[in-house]
Amino acid sequence: MTELANDLGTQKISKLLIKQAVPATIGILVMSLNMIVDTIFVGQWIGVLAIAAITVVLPIAFLISSIGMGIGIGGSSIISRALGAKNAEKAFLTFGNQISLTVILAILFVTLGNIYSVPILNLFGAKGNILPIASEYFGVIIYGVPFLAFAMMGNPTIRAEGKPKFAMYAMMVPSVLNIVLDIVFIKVFDWGMWGAGLATSLSYASCGLYILHFFLSSKSELKIIPKNFKLDFKIVREIVELGGVSIVRQGAISILMIVLNFSLFKYGGEISIAIYGIINRVMMFALSPVLGVSQGFLPVAGFNIGAQKNERVKETIKKAIWFGSVLGTIVFIGVLFFKEEVIWIFTNDATLLAETPNAMFIVFLATPIVTMQLIGSAYFQAAGKAMPALFLTLLKQGFLLIPLAYILPKYYGISGVWWSFPIADILSTIITVWILKREVDKNLK
Repeated sequence: MTELANDLGTQKISKLLIKQAVPATIGILVMSLNMIVDTIFVGQWIGVLAIAAITVVLPIAFLISSIGMGIGIGGSSIISRALGAKNAEKAFLTFGNQISLTVILAILFVTLGNIYSVPILNLFGAKGNILPIASEYFGVIIYGVPFLAFAMMGNPTIRAEGKPKFAMYAMMVPSVLNIVLDIVFIKVFDWGMWGAGLATSLSYASCGLYILHFFLSSKSELKIIPKNFKLDFKIVREIVELGGVSIVRQGAISILMIVLNFSLFKYGGEISIAIYGIINRVMMFALSPVLGVSQGFLPVAGFNIGAQKNERVKETIKKAIWFGSVLGTIVFIGVLFFKEEVIWIFTNDATLLAETPNAMFIVFLATPIVTMQLIGSAYFQAAGKAMPALFLTLLKQGFLLIPLAYILPKYYGISGVWWSFPIADILSTIITVWILKREVDKNLK
């Protein structure tokens, strides 16, 4: 076990959280910035319908690639605890099984996505004039998704072995490349949505190849050993139980996108899908520090749970929630004062400029408290407790936001869609805090 990994059990918690969270935040920030720039380019150079098309297609790509993310998070939880318990053999075997599962499942789902592309796009809200543009975009990026799945598997695994900076670099490389290729393919070559899709697909490939290079290099402790590719039932089961939380969460997000796009199109038309596309990009970028804290929390908590250092685990929970809540409050204040200016970056369409700021304000209302949801779910994943992690993961998007986004618009029109977000955030936070407090009082004495 390396000195860096061992630090997870000895260094000051606040220092560890910053060391883990800052690179994760920068990586997410750059990736989110990439998605924002992508949306700006297609909005300014192709049109409003292009924003709607991206809003429909990307959740499908992320649903497929979430297989890799789930395997990565599930495996990284096992690896963190194995390192904490000084069981290097289990860590290595887990890593090999992660690779096998990701490759097999990613190829399977990409094949199905190619065969049933039009029905899938229709299901996710590619209605009316959005469908042909979305089909053109989806037909290209689908080939980059296996690389993205491998990257999303490798990223949390790199953090689990105590190398957060390399995980950050892995997210920065494709983001920078995508921005450059967008300019070349869309603006210079005038390849439209096909060019936007090609730029995105190539950026996914660069991310996957960078992570593969890291694991093949001397910088990684988790070596790629062919004998560990053979699937071990106990390891696979544990990966699926823990990683299934993330896969199911992305599945819930995908179902949510179906419901959202249905309600948005029914009560506000194509323009409302474009409005949500802008809000969603801004949200991913603005919440990147909060997400970085939750990702930084996982390896620190997981290692100390494995080492049975309960006081350090409790301190990690408290400080992660405090850091994230402060950052979430800053984000909300920024949105409150600069929402109109943000919209101007994406479009000069009069309708979007008029309707998006108020919708954005409503959606961001509960931002100061979202860290509590994220840390609650992350704790149970770090502890290897799949069922409570699954419940808390599904709580907001699955059990609350989906029904609210479907029911409220029937009574309040398009405003009901926007208000469903803060209502779901508040309710899910209350429930998460209650469950987490019971767990801490019972098992971390």
